Amino acid sequence: MLPRLRALLILLPLLAFGQSGITITNPKEPPVVGPILRPFHLERRIVSPPRMGNTSRLESLVRSGNLYLSVQDVIALVLENNLDIEIQRYGPLLAREVERRSHATLLRDISSPILAGPTSVSTAGVSLNASGLGSGAGLSSGGGVVTGIGPTPPDLDPNLYAGVQLGHQTTPISNTTLNQTDALTNDYRSYYIQYGQTFITGSYAQLTYSSTHSLINSPTPFLNPQITGYLDLYFTQSLLQGFGLAVNNRNIKVARNNLKVTDLQLKQQVITTVSAALNLYWDLVTFDDTLRITEQAVATAQKLYDDNQYEVKLGALAPIEVMRAAAAVSAAKENLLIAQTNVAQQETVLKNALSRTGADNAWLDEVHIVPLDHIDIPKAEALKPTPELIQEAVTERPEVAQNQINLMSKELLLKGDKNGLLPSLSAFAELTNNGLAGPINPLYNGASGEPDPYYVGGYSNLLAQIFRRNFPNYAAGISLSIAFRNRAAQADYAIDALQVRQLELQFKRIVNQVSVEVKNNLIGLQQARARYETAVNTRKLAEQNLQAEQNRFKFGAVTDATLVIQAQNELAADQTAELQSMANYTHAKIAFDQAVGQTLEVNHISMVEAASGRVARQSVLSEDKK
Repeated sequence: MLPRLRALLILLPLLAFGQSGITITNPKEPPVVGPILRPFHLERRIVSPPRMGNTSRLESLVRSGNLYLSVQDVIALVLENNLDIEIQRYGPLLAREVERRSHATLLRDISSPILAGPTSVSTAGVSLNASGLGSGAGLSSGGGVVTGIGPTPPDLDPNLYAGVQLGHQTTPISNTTLNQTDALTNDYRSYYIQYGQTFITGSYAQLTYSSTHSLINSPTPFLNPQITGYLDLYFTQSLLQGFGLAVNNRNIKVARNNLKVTDLQLKQQVITTVSAALNLYWDLVTFDDTLRITEQAVATAQKLYDDNQYEVKLGALAPIEVMRAAAAVSAAKENLLIAQTNVAQQETVLKNALSRTGADNAWLDEVHIVPLDHIDIPKAEALKPTPELIQEAVTERPEVAQNQINLMSKELLLKGDKNGLLPSLSAFAELTNNGLAGPINPLYNGASGEPDPYYVGGYSNLLAQIFRRNFPNYAAGISLSIAFRNRAAQADYAIDALQVRQLELQFKRIVNQVSVEVKNNLIGLQQARARYETAVNTRKLAEQNLQAEQNRFKFGAVTDATLVIQAQNELAADQTAELQSMANYTHAKIAFDQAVGQTLEVNHISMVEAASGRVARQSVLSEDKK
């Protein structure tokens, strides 16, 4: 594993996901639960309800019905309010509970897919990269968390069992010589308590104590009531299947790996959603600029129409030119309507990405978004050599690290499958101490001889016999179980071994695909710059051409306004194309940052803030409002 990737895996659990506002708490324990009983206390987990409201940042950016947004404001609002990110914030908490669960039972799959995020209402601002993928498209997630099969890991949670039984028995007796009664009655009380625990080594220990208090109506026994009891220690150890730390703690290790995977999934969701929101913002900037261009085109067409009407009245121009100018005005107004629609719809999409409440926010529907930033194309990009960019992408992209962790988890689970091929061989040992006590039967008639004073006494005498080990029992042995053919275990091992080989190839494929994406997005970024520079030159030439045609028409060099109208339309189209090229450049840059894995760094995003949903940085407008 690469050193930087290894460092990333170590640092990921240190992120403050516990500050996300999503809490899992235990209720206040009853007063009877003390330090001794606390490990056995039945905890009822309480999960806080989801946050449905927006942070105060959104309203703080509104002035006189306008929502003023900078790029950094968009990023902050996305981190605080976007539902896609909030859904993924539950991943680390779910994984933490599965890790808690893995000490007692099997793993659970709690992975959730990465949501692609919102897209613009028009393809006008969306470019295609060299792979033919939409901007921001890339690798899928690493496949979610990993679960496995194989020998069932031990349940490490201790178990305490206690029981009390009270009863009365009546037994009719035909031969009264033994018990000297024709109906034997027995009033008894039995107490039973047992503590058992399985250990990570595959061992199991169980300590049991039981006692019975029995009172009968016969004068024959010299102890009545009679108290019997025993203390039993039982220990068993798996010697083949289920033996060893590597087998029994594999689910715990995989669960901890899955914690890192969910952290990476959250990081990937942040990158995906922020990139989508940035595309929305820059498309809105483009739509706003396009709207201004179309408004200018309408004004220019209207001025030509008014001038032509005046010239016709003077008899200096043919009436047909008024009709041509009117048609140009109508076409420009149609373009204006389309531009206004794009702006309104794009605002709706962007508002939804920045807000949790959606349709519930009636006031937000009436707010008009005013972008504070505009597209600025740098004169040149400070790009590293391609091999360094590829190396950086392999190290930084969360998809790569996620696949690497999942491969490690599959290799851990394979050890369990291999262990399942072994026979079940276990050894056990058992030690039992018995005791007997009780007072002399007040009905005793000497039928059993003289009472033995060693047994006469109360409960303390019984316990003394047990702990002195006066009447011990011993047992030990081994048991062997061999599953002939064992086809299920053999198939499971082969399947998981094949899947490990698949994951190794998939990881190599992902690394190769990262290389392709970096190269293609680098080419796309360079092409976007070239297209922008070409569009700027084309627009300048169109401005010169329109000025020339207007002068020719104004001074009578030509009497046909067709060329002027055509030049106006060409200039508007070239201005729109220039805006399109600027938008394409921003999309190419966003996709390039994703491909290299530098989205968070470029946009100054802290994963601690992203995980918590609270961004410390305040906007300028928020500070002014205070």
